[in-house]
Amino acid sequence: MAEFKEISPNASAGAKLTNWLENRFPTAFDAYKVHMSEYYAPKNFNFWYFFGSLALLVLVIQIVTGIFLVMHYKPDANLAFASVEYIMRDVPWGWLIRYMHSTGASAFFVVVYLHMFKAMIYGSYRKPRELVWIFGVTIFLMLMAEAFFGYLLPWGQMSYWGAQVIVNLFAAVPFVGPDLALLIRGDYVVSDATLNRFFSFHVIAIPLVLIGLVVAHLFSLHDVGSNNPDGVDIKGPGAPKDAAGHPVDGIPFHPYYSVHDMVGVAVFLLVFSAIIFFAPELGGYFLEYNNFIPADPLKTPPHIAPVWYFTPFYSMLRATTDFMVDVFCVLVALAALFAVWKIRLSFVTKVVVVVAALVAIVLLKTFDAKFWGVVVMGGAVVILFFLPWLDRSPVRSIRYRPGWHKWMYGVFVVFFIVLGYLGIQPPSPAFTLVAQIGTVFYLGFFLLMPWWSRMGEFKPVPQRITFAH
Repeated sequence: MAEFKEISPNASAGAKLTNWLENRFPTAFDAYKVHMSEYYAPKNFNFWYFFGSLALLVLVIQIVTGIFLVMHYKPDANLAFASVEYIMRDVPWGWLIRYMHSTGASAFFVVVYLHMFKAMIYGSYRKPRELVWIFGVTIFLMLMAEAFFGYLLPWGQMSYWGAQVIVNLFAAVPFVGPDLALLIRGDYVVSDATLNRFFSFHVIAIPLVLIGLVVAHLFSLHDVGSNNPDGVDIKGPGAPKDAAGHPVDGIPFHPYYSVHDMVGVAVFLLVFSAIIFFAPELGGYFLEYNNFIPADPLKTPPHIAPVWYFTPFYSMLRATTDFMVDVFCVLVALAALFAVWKIRLSFVTKVVVVVAALVAIVLLKTFDAKFWGVVVMGGAVVILFFLPWLDRSPVRSIRYRPGWHKWMYGVFVVFFIVLGYLGIQPPSPAFTLVAQIGTVFYLGFFLLMPWWSRMGEFKPVPQRITFAH
């Protein structure tokens, strides 16, 4: 048992209370010191570093508003839609809680996408932060699952038919697909059993996993230290430190960045509140108009599309047609030929490459395009896990990479936004072609990264971080 810390009898009441708590719960105060007051972060954080704290803020908003919604929501196929209307019309301030939750779902993805993009351009996934990135991508996956399960709960037309379409995609998996779809639905169609399953995952299972992953993400980050726009380690070997052993290029997270983040929180809450009070549907992107109509299993909407934050991946799914599968076959063959003729490999390795390419082509032609669409959609997310090992650039930050690397990231963002837009629109030959080009670029961006990330003339990286007020 630790010894109690003494305090002067003349100390203020606040100091006495703090001393009393610290003597009885020292673990909490130690954690505060490790992760706040004595955690040194680089002093050159910029605008991009707001989004991590904003993601944590939105998570709290979602949990708190979700608790109040569950008090009045009924997970029953005959009562779910009416209970949401009851929350909106009869529960005091229920409309505000519901709109905070629905707007918060979109806000969550906005800040998470921007947070992930920051990590990509500044190389925050590079050694020694690989585990931080893996936890982050896992959070993104869990967030997608949480949003998907929650999307069905209002039991509106788009909720019902969107869930029907997405769950049916699992039926495209060879051999186990139909049984897998049946297991997810709990019935042969989306029904009351599906609603109850989705409700339990959305309210209990996924949030618990999500909170654990967020804690692991933060702890692993603070163990290895935060990255910065220069990509220079302030705590690594050779980094300058003061007499107390603290990094010269770092400042305590609290009070400096805790106050700094309040600026981002204030701006975010202004925009968040403006959307809630003046445009909670945001033109049908945050809340689709079809979702204000009760679910009708006998009436299919003319156009079914998921919520905007799923649409880039949904667009890749729709782009994977028979023609696209043929394109993949050609690309695999060209990659194998390039490896055999242009890369110095042993004879055995060349044979393995050719055989692997032939097997890949046979598999591509064996299964139908719908299955490969599911693979492409899932692979577009899973490939993010391997980013720390795909990027072979000698420097971390985009600041010190060749100028054309910035164009690569810029085109990547443009295609991602275009894919998101096309996923909302009804399919057409022109849109499908653009989506196919975007899909090839998205996958090529990551799969070819071991080559293109090493190309070009890199700028010298400074020994210490650069900072100007």
